[in-house]
Amino acid sequence: MSELERVLQALNAGGVIAYPTEAVYGLGCDPDNEAAVLSLLAIKQRSVNKGLILVAANYSQLLPYVDDKAIPPEKRYQIFSSWPGHISWILPASKTAPKWITGQFNSIAVRVSAHPVVHTLCSAYGKPLVSTSANLSGLPAITQLAELEQSLGDKLSAIMPGELGGATQPSQIRNAVTGDIIRS
Repeated sequence: MSELERVLQALNAGGVIAYPTEAVYGLGCDPDNEAAVLSLLAIKQRSVNKGLILVAANYSQLLPYVDDKAIPPEKRYQIFSSWPGHISWILPASKTAPKWITGQFNSIAVRVSAHPVVHTLCSAYGKPLVSTSANLSGLPAITQLAELEQSLGDKLSAIMPGELGGATQPSQIRNAVTGDIIRS
């Protein structure tokens, strides 16, 4: 069984995985599996109220979670021309977006990644993944595989191999409606 098949099997079984992103290792799971998301949040020691980012191979994977019609027309070019890339956008959430993903908000943070491992994972899985930094809340993000394995390895169902993408900071987060930069 390939590493990709092992990771996909873990996702299908409701597991929490780790994978390389543009700048740091990320934790991920099936965004539609509430138990998996709650497990991820428990590992990270993060409140469900804060919401989570979804990462995808393409925008169409995000459509079930985003209220596409509510995206301001004048903002669409800026959003879509930044993808695939290293910017996460806060967009209006669809009425069916799970509350365990949106948290206390009526919006959802999403990104179409250019990272080849993330793209391969989301393409093979056929949908977006939860994407949050692989660290306990409040601690620095993990950028070394050995540190990931030591600190979180026993809590994860699988780790997808691959190199980080070379970015020095986690993805910038921007609000598509207000234009505010939430995280630079």
